Amino acid sequence: MIDCHAHLWDPREGFPWIRPDSPHHRAFTADDLAAAGEGTDVTGTVLVEASRGDAGETAALRELRCQRPDVVAGYVGNLHVHGDAGPARFAALLDEWGGTRPNGMRLGGATWDGTPAAARALIPVLADTGTALELNLYGGALRAAAEAAARHPALTVVVDHLGNPPNLRENLRSWHRDMESAARLPNVNVKISGLLTQQHGVPDDRVAALVREVVDTFGPDRCLIGSDWPICLPRGSRSRSLALAERGIAHLPERQRRDVLHTTAVRVYGLGGPGGLGAPEGSGGADR
Repeated sequence: MIDCHAHLWDPREGFPWIRPDSPHHRAFTADDLAAAGEGTDVTGTVLVEASRGDAGETAALRELRCQRPDVVAGYVGNLHVHGDAGPARFAALLDEWGGTRPNGMRLGGATWDGTPAAARALIPVLADTGTALELNLYGGALRAAAEAAARHPALTVVVDHLGNPPNLRENLRSWHRDMESAARLPNVNVKISGLLTQQHGVPDDRVAALVREVVDTFGPDRCLIGSDWPICLPRGSRSRSLALAERGIAHLPERQRRDVLHTTAVRVYGLGGPGGLGAPEGSGGADR
């Protein structure tokens, strides 16, 4: 299994959103991540930026990817903090980093229009370089994903946290409509993550039914799984988060479950290659 959504941070290096009285106000290291994966089927993790607020976070994630390949399979940087550099300089940075460049870059905010225009101007670079655009919008994420995917057919789009649907105790009508529209675009993919926090208080069987609906709408080959560790910790462990996501794909045959748990991540984030996570079993790759 590839856990496609986990974070590492040290509040001393920034991360202004982490309040001193928060349970998240401590350093979470690669060793902590490895320990949290014990007893699970996780063979690799895609780290996702955590809004440190500067371009140095991208470099720090790259360093972790290079230093800890036993734990870190890939990483997703923050697109916002590279906006001021402009498309040419950003493209040059990705070219300089070559095979160690980000596997994706994330754009986040309340809505698509609320994201920085300078960051959105970098999206054509992502399409040209085969780097995924990851969206974490609190409103209209699936709709924005569909529009970006239609505008840039070569762009791979990943929507975090099922597109941030309302808690199941609320009306999901507009989210359902956006999901069905986004599913028509073949380059839109959805990450099954954030379940413990977004759907807190909702029975597990209802959350699993929501996951099943997303997977059946998009198809297993366009869905990924992520724990959202350590964000999830106040609500449950990494293994609990992954188990809840897996419950929603229990109806799938083995090959399609493997798509959600592994194969889609390899394709979306470009994790394949000789001896890499995309290598067949028995070839010496990390999937063992």
